[in-house]
Amino acid sequence: MPSQISTQLHTRPRPLTTAPITGVTSYGGPPSSASLSLGAGLLLLAAAPSLSWAQAVGVDQPGTDEAAVQSQETMVVVGSRTPKSISEIPGAVWVVDQQQLETQIATGADLKTALGRLVPGLDLAPQGRTNYGQNMRGRSVQVLIDGVSLNSSRGLSRQFDAIDPFNIERVEVLSGASSLYGGGATGGIINIVTKKGDGPGRHFSTATSVTSGFNDSDDADFRLAQSISGGSERVQGRLAVAYQDNGRFYDGRGDEIFPDIAQTDLQDNRSIDIMGSVDLALSAEQTLTLGAQLYRSAYEGDRGLYFPNLALGNLEGAEIRDGYSSDRDPETDRRMVNLQYHHADLLGQDFYLQAFYREEEASFNAFPYATTQGVEFRASKQDTDLGGIKALFDAELGERVSLTYGLDMDRESFDADQMYFDIATSNASGGLTQEEREIGPRYPSYEVDGYAGFAQGDWRVTDGLTLSAGVRQQHMDVEVDDFNGVPGGENDYDATLVNASALYDYGNGHQNWIQFSQGFELPDPAKYYGKSADVSVDDNPLDAIKTDQVELGWRFNDADWSTQAAIYYAWSDKAVENAEDLSVSVVEENKRDYGLEAAVTRFLDGGFEVGGTLHLVRSEQEDENGSWEKRDARYASLSSATAFVGWQDMAAGRSARLQANHAHNLEDDDDRQIDGYTTVDMALAQDIDIGRLTLGIDNLLDEEYSTVWGQRAAMFYSPYYGPEYLYDYQGRGRTFTLGWTMDF
Repeated sequence: MPSQISTQLHTRPRPLTTAPITGVTSYGGPPSSASLSLGAGLLLLAAAPSLSWAQAVGVDQPGTDEAAVQSQETMVVVGSRTPKSISEIPGAVWVVDQQQLETQIATGADLKTALGRLVPGLDLAPQGRTNYGQNMRGRSVQVLIDGVSLNSSRGLSRQFDAIDPFNIERVEVLSGASSLYGGGATGGIINIVTKKGDGPGRHFSTATSVTSGFNDSDDADFRLAQSISGGSERVQGRLAVAYQDNGRFYDGRGDEIFPDIAQTDLQDNRSIDIMGSVDLALSAEQTLTLGAQLYRSAYEGDRGLYFPNLALGNLEGAEIRDGYSSDRDPETDRRMVNLQYHHADLLGQDFYLQAFYREEEASFNAFPYATTQGVEFRASKQDTDLGGIKALFDAELGERVSLTYGLDMDRESFDADQMYFDIATSNASGGLTQEEREIGPRYPSYEVDGYAGFAQGDWRVTDGLTLSAGVRQQHMDVEVDDFNGVPGGENDYDATLVNASALYDYGNGHQNWIQFSQGFELPDPAKYYGKSADVSVDDNPLDAIKTDQVELGWRFNDADWSTQAAIYYAWSDKAVENAEDLSVSVVEENKRDYGLEAAVTRFLDGGFEVGGTLHLVRSEQEDENGSWEKRDARYASLSSATAFVGWQDMAAGRSARLQANHAHNLEDDDDRQIDGYTTVDMALAQDIDIGRLTLGIDNLLDEEYSTVWGQRAAMFYSPYYGPEYLYDYQGRGRTFTLGWTMDF
């Protein structure tokens, strides 16, 4: 298991536990002109001395030069699909450890919000159930749990509505396009590593908290989680249950927040995450790990929108009322099984084998559509099944050369239906009662079979210089069913992805890298096909949209500083866009994203530390005249920054952290604008005789603002699907979270 891989080793281990085959590409390394990137990093430090990395990424705070060196040796699997120290990876790698994640959760943040604050290249979170538009480096990100992808060809954007943070050991993040994995990793990889057994004997862990803004009696969230783990030297297991019960949300004015009827939110939401694992040591060289998860996150309330003039086809003037009921409510329901086998000396090589299966149901809110009979509400349910096998060999071909190679196979199937609600019942209740009339198809069903082979080699030319290169050959077969009279069909495509890099280690805490890498994404078959007979499957094959990226990076660690910075430029000759009815089109236009992501932490005397993160990004698209213009605000990422000051007294078991998070304004060339915002959060913790108490305040200054997703949703859905106010999802105001945890 990755949670048992040593984090303080200078050489690659031959672990007796199975590391998940996460399938992330290694990055490019140091430039031939290393001083260029080093100078860029020093310029960043001079310009923004309060920006941080180590607190964000979970690197152990160095107190000595030896600890500073060790902090670079944190082992991750995200960089090369096998255990590897960060100092060997030619790319920007961020590790959010359990303590850092818990500090964010203590303020009342959910998982995607915590990661958005801690990982520089990742956009700040949209706050609802969806993580649509939470890109990395302006492009899509691949999210995995123990190496199993949570992405699918149908872009549902619910990858973080997937696991309770109580079950997370750490989160490994690799910024930028990835060549060694499949589709969706054009902006980066996020691998969520789950907790496993704690060794022989029984171990228990408890966590509970309550969150409220004290606006009303229903303004309260409750959380309770419990785990038990134990076993023997050969067999270890863990079983955990985490439960979250949310109330209503209120904005900075103290007003109840309108529900997100487009992608749904987490108000009046109940989630339960049941996760178990068993680790078996078959021999001194072989291990077997079985993991399973049941996850359900669903709306359970009776508050909904009342439309006073619904019978007249008018959606203006809606208000929130009690008495809402629907025969289909928002829900995410996921079941997953993950089997991993590791042999440390098969034919003289490390061998990893992984087999997995994930099935998922995603239901949506009742949504208004204009028809000739008036406003009709409908709610979709979309089902995805994904299964696959990954096999990987890791070979040492001498003291200075290593080779990783393998095969990936997977099959994804998708189908969706739509519940139509009775118009007369909806009109009579002002939309508070949604009664099923019939169920019909929502999107064309399809099946995607993927086959890929890959190889990645590393050559340690000198003690300081390492060269790397790799290739992935991807083949995918797409079979689409007939839909609403539009014929389906079959097509296939191939994509060849390469990467090359150089990494230089100066031996004094400084490293530089330069790299070229490629990633790809597949346009959404469900929203691309079936809309018109003019877009047939046979005549309009879905080509992979390939992203090329170059990156120049630098990192430095010593007893006083922990820093990392990268300049990147990514481009593609196609882009995916939505029409007015939200169907998908592939636009034959060049697209590019370029920017700087960086973070720094300065460690001070007395347990203090200060720092922050910075992401400056610009997204552009070439018009028909060959001129570059700002990309549509519905798709472009916002630049962002965070700053923090922290203090810790380990002897007394107490800590404090004050942080600010800022999203910059964004305006495109068509004058569409997203207004940025700044929030401030605080987290306090104190050890007591029985466990640990935490107090968190989220949005300390009670900032009133519209979320980035809310502003984008208004652009997507209005006026085609109704007035703007229906979709402008507001940010939550000040909340207080009191928590208690105990391990025994």
